[in-house]
Amino acid sequence: MSHGKQFTLFTHIGGPNGWKAAFVLAELGLTYESVYLDFGKGEQKAPEHTKYNPNGRIPTLVDHKNGDFAIWESGAIITYLAEKYDPEGKISVKGEKDKIAQLQWLFFQASGQGPYFGQAVWFKKYHPEQLPSVIERYQKETVRVLGVLEAVLSKQEWLVGGKPTVADISFIPWNNFAVDVILTDFPEFNFEKDFPATFKWHTALSSRPAIKDVWGQRDALLK
Repeated sequence: MSHGKQFTLFTHIGGPNGWKAAFVLAELGLTYESVYLDFGKGEQKAPEHTKYNPNGRIPTLVDHKNGDFAIWESGAIITYLAEKYDPEGKISVKGEKDKIAQLQWLFFQASGQGPYFGQAVWFKKYHPEQLPSVIERYQKETVRVLGVLEAVLSKQEWLVGGKPTVADISFIPWNNFAVDVILTDFPEFNFEKDFPATFKWHTALSSRPAIKDVWGQRDALLK
């Protein structure tokens, strides 16, 4: 493995979770090389990857300047980067209560947003049999999660600490999928109208230079 850059990020072009880690790396100005695994060839399950990540999924981050320390699960990766490489709190919080609140949102994203939005995409686009009731269930869960965010963001600009942090950033990729894939045919869904505070928040986050640059790389790879 080349160690020209500090980190190697094992990821997938179409997988939202890898882009969460890339966003944080870019925001912190950390150098990394992305290795895009081919799921069709089972590369995520190959020994070259599972030696770092026994779960055989993405993302996996290897920190070459910390003894090739390997971290998997996107929430753990983001927490590691915030703890070790953001001492000034550029995109993270440092107070005891705020750190727990930040972790709370990372857990909610990983357990409440990602799995439900992921199932929605799977049953809408990839499942061999169309199951309308199942699709509807996960679409409604997507709307519910957006409602949780709206309830908080209608009262405050950011999720924790009064500033954009890794907690906010972690929601971006799956929210993009909600708008672009999951809810395209959901009755009368209008992101800006139905969830105005969340829409404003998401738009502000997506406009950040590092986020725009990384997501632009994704768009270029998908062409």
